[in-house]
Amino acid sequence: MRPRRKRRRPPRAQVAIYPIHMKALYVLSFFLYNGRAGGAVPPAVHKNEVSHLKLSFYTLGCKVNQNETGALAELFCQNGFTLAAGGEDADVYLVNSCTVTAGGDKKSRQWLRRAKRQHPGAVTVLAGCYPQAFPEEAAAVAEADIVMGAKGRRRVLENVLLFLQTHERIVDIAPHEKGEAFEELPLERFAGHTRAFMKIEDGCNRRCAYCVIPRARGYVRSRSEENILKELAVLAGAGYQEVVFSGINLSSYGQDTGTTLAALCEKAAGVPGIRRIRLGSLEPDLMDDESIRRMAAVPQVCPQFHLSLQSGCTETLRRMRRVYTAGQYAEVVEKLRAAFPRAVFTTDVIVGFPGETQAEFEESMAFVRKIGFLKVHVFSYSRREGTPAYDMPGQIDEHTKALRSHALQAAADEVRAQVIGAMAGAEAEVLLERQVANGIFTGYTKEYVPVRIRVPGRRTGDIVPAVLGAFDGTRCAAQPV
Repeated sequence: MRPRRKRRRPPRAQVAIYPIHMKALYVLSFFLYNGRAGGAVPPAVHKNEVSHLKLSFYTLGCKVNQNETGALAELFCQNGFTLAAGGEDADVYLVNSCTVTAGGDKKSRQWLRRAKRQHPGAVTVLAGCYPQAFPEEAAAVAEADIVMGAKGRRRVLENVLLFLQTHERIVDIAPHEKGEAFEELPLERFAGHTRAFMKIEDGCNRRCAYCVIPRARGYVRSRSEENILKELAVLAGAGYQEVVFSGINLSSYGQDTGTTLAALCEKAAGVPGIRRIRLGSLEPDLMDDESIRRMAAVPQVCPQFHLSLQSGCTETLRRMRRVYTAGQYAEVVEKLRAAFPRAVFTTDVIVGFPGETQAEFEESMAFVRKIGFLKVHVFSYSRREGTPAYDMPGQIDEHTKALRSHALQAAADEVRAQVIGAMAGAEAEVLLERQVANGIFTGYTKEYVPVRIRVPGRRTGDIVPAVLGAFDGTRCAAQPV
């Protein structure tokens, strides 16, 4: 068994907002902002004092992280900062970390250390899931001037302004608690995107054996329908016709507020201008008959479902502490196909989980072929300290994991070509996302099929009817109707 690493304690010379309980956070915050931690705090920094300051982000991980980075960028810009262009030097470097794997933590540290080495006078911020899940380890990253968790993200602006005044290190990590409210981080512009991404849920109440995310994100909490619908109206007014709902455990939306994801879809469909509602990752066991029936009655709901699998072998799923069998997963797929005639499925699969035999792997690969996924994200199991799977017997060597990953990805690519190839001749609506040449665009159908189409006179963001053609391994050729 691999020996556990000893976690270092935070450096001594720092302003610490580092509570064991929320009460401690309030007390420390009071002393901090009243000048009792390291001397008097100078007057507030105003917009005109930071208007020359540039900000650079480095984001790892999921779409939720990407959404939160966009919202934070918008918050900073509203308060006088500007975003550094690619390759341009910045005054503030912020890494929005992902802690799903130890490799993600390492990338965060490396990027931050490089930023501090190349720009020693800049402010460096380590934020997000890594500090939240492993606060002492993250606080020990000396190159970070500010260390913050995944809770209270809006305080990052306050902490940067405070550091610019005091130049004293800040560690601000508040623990998650049951019953805490969803933190609003609205985002109205998505640079380079024709789809709007909206985080509507945070946290996860499950305890899968391989996953550290509940430790980083806390318990399920849902955004209010009222705020979602208000933001949808703003996005529609800005020209966005497709919205992507995302969350840490999206299927759990409404469990804490007395509503459901299906009910939200029904209401969102009533916002003028919203023609597509795409759903992020879903849990198969939470896709009950009532939810499927109600979603199928909403024409705007895209028939592409990212249905989390992790393994196509029931025995492996049991060790993973997933709450469904491969057979139950297949039943949900069939129900969705019956309700949505053009339903397609994408998923995630882990290979090399502790104890996975060659026979179990082959069973999982056969299941992937059987379902016929549009796309499969294949991951080699990454041993993660702080999870039950870390100490499980039967750890798989890296070479075997690499071989299995390569084999499953090849099978998934073959299935993808078959699924998209079978759509040749079908009519579809294409959201034009990028103009690659004069009158030639790339985009996606409601089924999330990538398309290349020539439609002179159109512009990005338009939705056009088309007939799908041959698939070249990357995109479908399509002709306008």
